[in-house]
Order: sequence, then structure tokens, then C-alpha cells
Amino acid sequence: MSDEHVTLSGELKEWLLNDPFPRLLGVEIVELKPGYSRVRLKVTEQMTNIHGITHGGVIFTVADVAFGTASNSRGVPAVGINMNISYLKKSTPGDELVATAREENLTRHTGLYRITVENQRGELVAVASGLVYRQNRQKET
Repeated sequence: MSDEHVTLSGELKEWLLNDPFPRLLGVEIVELKPGYSRVRLKVTEQMTNIHGITHGGVIFTVADVAFGTASNSRGVPAVGINMNISYLKKSTPGDELVATAREENLTRHTGLYRITVENQRGELVAVASGLVYRQNRQKET
């Protein structure tokens, strides 16, 4: 993943940029700063379901990557404990999905995030919310 628009530094930056599963799929971080993340993924034929449209798991994954990078962007390890998604519009091969996660609420132990997934035309494909548990230790920055 590229680090051009990542405003984090040091070990934390490297840790978030080297997540193996998103790298395997080709998810790119477009923008990352504390409490906020924007990622993108180009949909391929291999990412479709039996109907020839983008598999819901792929859409969920791009939303989850935005959620995971935003929630870990403050240096406190955070793990998802709940995520809900609503699919609003179909996506097809060739689409570029952009997921944006924004921090809505942050406490010492939890964080709530709103996530949108749009296609390259700015059309809303899915909306999600995610809740993380934040551990008490700081990741080196």
C-alpha cells in the first residue's frame, strides 16, 4: 500500500500499511489520519458472486479495512467487536470502490465509526457502522 497520503509516522504507519489481507486483495490507502481513513479497491471478475455483481464480502472487506485503519490510527490497538452493513446499490467488475471511515465517538475503551462505500461515480453502494474495543497499550509512533 502507498504511504503518500498517510499523516501518521514511524512504526504505526508501517504497521497499518503492511496488513496482509488488504494487500492480497489490492486495497490501497488513499488517506489516513487520526480517526479517519479512506481506502479504495478496483473490483475484478474474481470478486463477483453468482449474479455477476460484486460479492457482498468484498464490499464488507473494503469497509472493514477503512474501519480498521481509522480505529487503529491513534496508536492504541483496537479490535472490532461489532460491525453492521447495509448494501444500497450493486457494484460490478471495473468499479472502483472507495470506503471512508470517520470516528463518531471515542472513549478510553471503545470507538464508534461510520463507514460509507461509494463507487467511482460517487454513488453510495453501502453504509456501515463499527464498534471497536481499544486496548490500554500504545503502539509506538
